[in-house]
Amino acid sequence: MTVATRRGSLHFSNSSLKEEKPPRKNYAHKKMVDSKTKNKPLPSSSSSSGMFKRLAAVPLLVLLTGLIFEPIKPQPPKICGTANGPPVTSNRTKLNDGRHVAYVEFGVPREKAKNKIIFIHGFDACRYDTLKVSQELLEELSIYLVGFDRPGYGESDPDPKKTVKSIATDIEEMADNLQLGPKFYVIGFSMGGEAVWSVLKYIPHRLAGAALLGPVANYWWSGFPANVTEEAWNVQLPADKWVVWVAHHFPWLTNWWNSQKYFPSSSVITQDVRVFCPNDLQVLHKWGGPARAAYVGQIVQQGNHESLHRDMIVGFGSWDFSPLDLENPFPNNEGSVHLWHGTEDLIVPVHMSRYIAQQHPWITYHELPTAGHMFILGEGMGDTIVRSLLGQD
Repeated sequence: MTVATRRGSLHFSNSSLKEEKPPRKNYAHKKMVDSKTKNKPLPSSSSSSGMFKRLAAVPLLVLLTGLIFEPIKPQPPKICGTANGPPVTSNRTKLNDGRHVAYVEFGVPREKAKNKIIFIHGFDACRYDTLKVSQELLEELSIYLVGFDRPGYGESDPDPKKTVKSIATDIEEMADNLQLGPKFYVIGFSMGGEAVWSVLKYIPHRLAGAALLGPVANYWWSGFPANVTEEAWNVQLPADKWVVWVAHHFPWLTNWWNSQKYFPSSSVITQDVRVFCPNDLQVLHKWGGPARAAYVGQIVQQGNHESLHRDMIVGFGSWDFSPLDLENPFPNNEGSVHLWHGTEDLIVPVHMSRYIAQQHPWITYHELPTAGHMFILGEGMGDTIVRSLLGQD
């Protein structure tokens, strides 16, 4: 697949993703910034009175009844390798704080590789859900590719102290333990894409390049015009608005909210197909099947709270920086940052990614017309993304 892009600008092409119909809206020519709108996100605690009033319409009696009869405090995790936990079946490396990180390797041996790539998986996924790159390309470009379980997922130990910064330091430690050298590439998808912003913030000196694929956006990041945040917010299904709002304002309720039966929980957790656009549905079979069935039981085997729920609490919590605050990590063009997003993404609406790219001309932005959140499953997309990142497209 070839995708035409221009650094710092919007330029669309779609040579291999199947197109059933034109996008519902043509966002490319729509003015994204209202100069009369205050420069702060709509859902912030100081500007969400309208939203709160709508949410408060839910009968409080039902909510309070649920709090009484449903557990608020999550069950302790079943840590891999302990007496009551699942067995350890993968390669793992130990971090300085004693936690273990599980990983799986692809491509050429790391000691012979010229290019080393760390892949950061998304929400409700694990180390095996690494970007699919052909063996031919891995060998052609001498690539070592490693996927790892983020804390609490798969066979990586939970991190009850997880922060926005900690995923970056985990990656740096893992890279050192695996002797990947002073520079390596990172690619992150969805919630893993959101984590790449942290990597760019805290360890930019370790990067040879970075790619963000449909990265999750935090609606409370500073610096975004309210109309941009509002438009993205309103693309979500109502259930997801609730989940995200609760995770930000009442993180201690996140476990209960995703466990109770009174209100709908996360559309991804419940596998609600309404969250997938037509192009997603065409490729979704590649995400499942016998291959994934063999390991899907491992994904949240240590418990939902230390994997899914903590992902939400940290990802939609209060950050000490915004992607808009970042500076170019490659001022001398010694590397590149790529941002990929589908215009029809219903899980992570495109608006905030587009605005970030508009504000940072050093980001090479790839916007895919008619594509949804699962565009990475498109034929040849893994190779296309890696070639672009390595400057081989």
